[in-house]
Amino acid sequence: MKRIYFIALLASLVNMASCQNTSSSQGKINETISVDDFQRKLSDINNAQLIDVRTPEEYAGGHLKNAVNINYNSGAFEEELRKLDKSKPVMVYCLSGGRSSRAANKMQDMGFSEVYNMDGGIMKWGNAGKPLDKGSAPPKSNGMTTDEFNKMVLGKKYVLVDYNAKWCEPCKKIMPILESVAAKRKDSLSLLKIDADDNKEFMKQKGISGIPYLELYKDGRLVWTHDGFIEEDQLLQETKL
Repeated sequence: MKRIYFIALLASLVNMASCQNTSSSQGKINETISVDDFQRKLSDINNAQLIDVRTPEEYAGGHLKNAVNINYNSGAFEEELRKLDKSKPVMVYCLSGGRSSRAANKMQDMGFSEVYNMDGGIMKWGNAGKPLDKGSAPPKSNGMTTDEFNKMVLGKKYVLVDYNAKWCEPCKKIMPILESVAAKRKDSLSLLKIDADDNKEFMKQKGISGIPYLELYKDGRLVWTHDGFIEEDQLLQETKL
């Protein structure tokens, strides 16, 4: 009797494991992958839907070949997503990965079966020397040069540099903190704001692949950097301003 009970219990456990494996294999995919893996998947997946969720202006300045522009900040974003095939893989990217990550989560909620988000976005893609297609928009200025930047941070005791973009939510969140610190230290500290969209070439030269990004210069010499959002107390503690 015990032997029969043991066999029945074992069979039940095996069946449960089988059901769990099946459920896992049928689960939806939402992964953030490196630019190298992103490029490989684009080559390997024949029916991938490549989506650029930046603004039309950003898209026109350079995008991945065959990418379709669906502006994440547009009121028609979800409506445009519904036109895509949910059963086919989607490859999504933005400038640095924030908007595309949120877009990937939204697509997962909408029932898309397979979504891949590019880690670091087109900034890391460009810094890795990977190809971009140019749009038909008139060419824009490359922004400031290294010489111009050096003049801005030279001859002042402290300069806090904020690399940001108008669409970047963490950039908007950190801005009042930086302005507060600059106001409190106005006798010794200047705040320099650099728009990533208007200074793409300079950002590439600096090797900056994500925003917000902060630098602190003392008498023209770089003394501190920080990638991402930071609270005021932590900023003051780390920089000793």
